Amino acid sequence: MTEPKVALLTGCQDRSYAFGLAMALSSKGVKLDVIGNDRVDSPEFHSTPGLTFLNLGGIQSPEDSFLKKLLHLFQYYARLIRYIAIGKPKILHILWNSKFEYFDRTLLMMFCKLRGKKIALTAHNVNKAKRDSNDSLLNRVTLKIQYSFADHIFVHTEKMRSELIEDFGVRAEATTKIPFGINIAVPNTDLTPAAAKKMLGIEITKKTILFFGRIVPYKGLEYLITALQKIPSGQANYCLVIAGEPMPGYKEYMNMILRMINEGGNRDQIIQKLEFITDEASELYFKAADVLVLPYKDIFQSGVLFLGYSFGLPAIAADVGSFKEDIVPGETGFLYSPADSTSLADTIEEFFSSDMYKNLDRHRLAIRKHADERHSWNTVGELTHGVYKGLISRAAV
Repeated sequence: MTEPKVALLTGCQDRSYAFGLAMALSSKGVKLDVIGNDRVDSPEFHSTPGLTFLNLGGIQSPEDSFLKKLLHLFQYYARLIRYIAIGKPKILHILWNSKFEYFDRTLLMMFCKLRGKKIALTAHNVNKAKRDSNDSLLNRVTLKIQYSFADHIFVHTEKMRSELIEDFGVRAEATTKIPFGINIAVPNTDLTPAAAKKMLGIEITKKTILFFGRIVPYKGLEYLITALQKIPSGQANYCLVIAGEPMPGYKEYMNMILRMINEGGNRDQIIQKLEFITDEASELYFKAADVLVLPYKDIFQSGVLFLGYSFGLPAIAADVGSFKEDIVPGETGFLYSPADSTSLADTIEEFFSSDMYKNLDRHRLAIRKHADERHSWNTVGELTHGVYKGLISRAAV
């Protein structure tokens, strides 16, 4: 059987996942078109045999006016529809939808099917709106339409598979569980933790906690800020680094976070980098930290956890979603009772009293090995490639 030609539709986001999957599939001999924009682009996309990068989204700037951004978006969709109409790939693998979610889930999916395409879909979040507490009938109906049009759906956990089956009527045999591949797009240089702390102005003896990624209510940052305030007497020995961009649309929530920081009495112990953190800058924060904290209220699976693991960073996480599957207590991190600042404060103290912290350099190596073994892109590539071949063989019958 000849290798199928596949198009990866990135939705012009999540460069790290698109990069990892594209490199893994290319190593299996899959011929790929990667569809994205300048934020997804990577030098390897222009030098890997059998891989073509199509920048349908163009080059955009945050300083562009609203009308210019809207024009860019319409141009992207026009190019995407034309590509689907005349492009050679028999399989379209949707990693993320684009900006017009409802259109992507319905009319665009219908058009893909009318053009005779097989559709693979990666459901990173089965129902993101439910997680964010703003679900609606329209959201659920359009999700059900997209899932019904997909020929095969990839998920990262059994919980996600169960939700697809129970809430959206997806057939179990139309799903495949794949690991969340370890991040290989973020540079990992010879920068040392001591040097990283110094660059951020953190004393080497400070017990440094990292909260990383977009700031949005479901991530529960307020519980971490409160937990730090609950740690008795030793607060001065701790440093919390908040590195991430506030999510648009949650101004009231962000104002609450800022009030908590300013009125909490330990403002000097908190470093705020409230901005988009580029891949190139991410290393600094993960190297400077002693532990990553994920105080989430709800989640299926977090890419931030695996980004931390790629740097060998232990994690403290709320016992929600699949964290229980991905964190080995005492070896790669600790779990605590969700939405409970006292439990989180106790767990932070437990971590900094543990062998994991006292011998952090040794544990960093073990955590990286653990992540490489369980979240290998080679495994993701093999499973994904197998599904592609199955889709093509069934189409030929």
